[in-house]
Amino acid sequence: MTESRRILITGASRGLGRALADHLLSQGARVVGCSRGKSAVAHENYVHFQADVTEASDVRRLLVEVRGRLGGLDALINNAGVGRMLPVALTPLETAKGVMETNFLGTFLVTHGAIRLLCKSPAGRIVNFSSVAVPLRLAGEAVYAAAKAAVESFTRVLAKELGPMGITCNAIGPSPIRTDLLRNVPEEKLQALIDQQAIRHWAEPRDVANVVDFFLRPESRMVTGQVLYLGGLS
Repeated sequence: MTESRRILITGASRGLGRALADHLLSQGARVVGCSRGKSAVAHENYVHFQADVTEASDVRRLLVEVRGRLGGLDALINNAGVGRMLPVALTPLETAKGVMETNFLGTFLVTHGAIRLLCKSPAGRIVNFSSVAVPLRLAGEAVYAAAKAAVESFTRVLAKELGPMGITCNAIGPSPIRTDLLRNVPEEKLQALIDQQAIRHWAEPRDVANVVDFFLRPESRMVTGQVLYLGGLS
């Protein structure tokens, strides 16, 4: 399904990004990953670059490397993100800027640079990451939810802009998964979130990988501008 496809994954050094890299490599894809830190992924079809998606110079360098290493790009997975669970009254400006820059502007920067590579693919695909924090309007997640809401709007408009090029653009809103992103969130708050879902248990990386597989399939050429939330919202 993804055999020999050339895929770029941001935030690939750990957590969900690392799991997606392993999953796609197991299917025969050629994967370039990036993150601010190093990666422990060891595979003949994997290359990792240290890059900050909020830095335009890093992103330019990364995409030059992608072009040189892979000769092009078939899919971009914008996974890099940060979360801060704070009430608005207790959120410093710098924290708010960091959340917005990584989650939204990072997605914009990498996508902006990748379009000229994706448009040469016979089945270009972009998969962005939102969160159930958007539709559930979670207290303490105003800035994070705002950043992910921006990603959703970006996804829908970009789908219209890139449709004529044969590039689809969709987003996934995972329900809680036990990754570093949630390590500082109190367990009771996470359980309260899960209790609002139709399927009331923790998600796993494989649940996200299943949706990624669907979006990346060449047969999904008519699926674009969609945001798919896991768990169901009861």
